[in-house]
Amino acid sequence: MFAKILIANRGEIACRVIRTARRMGVRTVAVYSDADAGALHVGMADEAVHIGPSPVGESYLRGDKIVAAALATGAEAIHPGYGFLSENPDFVDQVTAAGLVFIGPSAASIRAMGLKDAAKRLMEKAGVPVVPGYHGEAQEIVLLASKAREIGYPVLIKARAGGGGKGMRRVEHPDDFSEALSGARREAKAAFGDDRVLVEKYVDKPRHIEVQVFGDSFGNVVHLYERDCSAQRRHQKVIEEAPAPGMTPALRKAMTEAAVKAAKAIDYSGAGTIEFIVDASQGLKADRFWFMEMNTRLQVEHPVTEMVTGTDLVEWQLRVASGEKLPKAQSEIALSGHAFEARIYAEDAAKGFLPATGTLHHLKFPDTVPEGASMRIETGVRTGDAISPFYDPMIAKLVVQGKNRQAALEALGISLSQTEIAGSTVNTAFLAALAADADFSAGDVDTGLIGRHQQALTAVPPPSSEIVAAAALAASGAGAQAPTRDPWSSLAGYAHFHAMARRTRLRYGEDDILALVSMRPDGRFQVALDAPYDSALDLRAAPRLARWPGHVTVFSGAVGYSFAVPDPLARADEIAAGADSLRAPMPGLVKLVRAAKGETVIKGQPLLILEAMKMEHTISATHDGTIAEIATEGAQVTDGTVLVRFAEEAHG
Repeated sequence: MFAKILIANRGEIACRVIRTARRMGVRTVAVYSDADAGALHVGMADEAVHIGPSPVGESYLRGDKIVAAALATGAEAIHPGYGFLSENPDFVDQVTAAGLVFIGPSAASIRAMGLKDAAKRLMEKAGVPVVPGYHGEAQEIVLLASKAREIGYPVLIKARAGGGGKGMRRVEHPDDFSEALSGARREAKAAFGDDRVLVEKYVDKPRHIEVQVFGDSFGNVVHLYERDCSAQRRHQKVIEEAPAPGMTPALRKAMTEAAVKAAKAIDYSGAGTIEFIVDASQGLKADRFWFMEMNTRLQVEHPVTEMVTGTDLVEWQLRVASGEKLPKAQSEIALSGHAFEARIYAEDAAKGFLPATGTLHHLKFPDTVPEGASMRIETGVRTGDAISPFYDPMIAKLVVQGKNRQAALEALGISLSQTEIAGSTVNTAFLAALAADADFSAGDVDTGLIGRHQQALTAVPPPSSEIVAAAALAASGAGAQAPTRDPWSSLAGYAHFHAMARRTRLRYGEDDILALVSMRPDGRFQVALDAPYDSALDLRAAPRLARWPGHVTVFSGAVGYSFAVPDPLARADEIAAGADSLRAPMPGLVKLVRAAKGETVIKGQPLLILEAMKMEHTISATHDGTIAEIATEGAQVTDGTVLVRFAEEAHG
């Protein structure tokens, strides 16, 4: 076994690897960028090496710096985690050329599966079923469009490199093919440096079911059953589970055998995942699944497999990479119970899941789960950490297990309702709504479920009068509250003839709220609210809430209602993003500008494309008008930057 390894990653997965390595007595080296100097993974590791500025291209994607850090610290092997360089065969070559061990598959195996088109041709030869489509080398638009017609609409354009839904477009009609192809190519080029695509038949009711495989250098390959990752938004996974709901013995046998066959076809060693698309329009059948791609690394969702098989896949990675055989034979791997993983992101679900930033002023995960269930939290952040625009905005993975799917689902809902995060917009309310969705609860899932139910799943009810009153009560004591005292104590005091009262203001969204807070002789507090609430409430017990600079967040189930507490001595900000301007909804890069200064545009017309987190977001005109100013291509903008300004006389 290795004495010391370097982890070429950050955040949650770096912390995950460190925990297992520490349990095994293996010392760890972390690497970090400027933005991560105080990160959790840096503090957890035995050593840490700075590798560059915050942008990934200058730090976490610099294989030369990472290899140099490993050599300088005496590490014997490098664990890539997932993302970044984990599936880069050139990096594997760098590692091995330096006399180090790459904790993962060989460069040859990664290259064999690295491009979707070549991988699918290889799988066809190996006898693994492949979805109908065009996987050839030629990329002329005329050829691709003709192949799409042959396949039959709707079709799916997919980047041949990478994953995560980047460079992917569904096309319903031939007239839309050219525009969709251009968008997919731009996104693929930005994310993977390769704009080549493949075209496939779009399956009407697709399920995304994947099989965890593991191989060693002695030719042994096993599977650890399947995971269902059909709950996706924008082609990215949200809640994963194991085993797949509705799985039949016949389909499981066919799918796991195909997965093992795929891994053996490339002499695979290490952890890998074979992803299949399954046509669920007529139930799960053994002849209705097709190979999509192979992820030649540890998956984000690997904890659900660990929960239901009782394994530590990171430990297996370390043992196999150090030259040991697989810890278990196929006959020794059994399923037990059901597990879910919910990905908690800093994002605004109501605004199309736009990534968010901010400081995690309050971060609290549940301490317990229902009897008979178990839970684990995988995170790389703690209270006070910032969600940076440079990296993926995932805050944590909440993983639960129960004796069956219903028990696990109940534990998931309860755990999400007890999770408290303040300081950034997060998706816990959306996750809880998805877990409670009737179709999802019944196991009737497919990759279009979230899209069909998106409005209901992302709708957050307005705060009740009780929630507003609780926020006002907390805000009213902001000046006198000691950190260790409850927020109600600051109003206690002497009043000769009447209750003491304090006027406070809150802002929720666009609403300004005026409240009058007073303490009654019996120890209760009365909060009188102006319109639109027009109510007076008596409060005694403190609800779940968090106070942070200039704000109060009140938690109700999985929803966190955040109220701004204006500084009464500060001047009101009179500069707002009205109808005369369009502002950046998130930090990003102006990728493409489609309009010009002085141009007259109509409502809904695309004006520019903003790239954030390697995904493209179209900014369209909100009304007819004439452009007075527009951002330039290549500009790096922050959240709230004015992208487009309209001439004042242009709208009415």
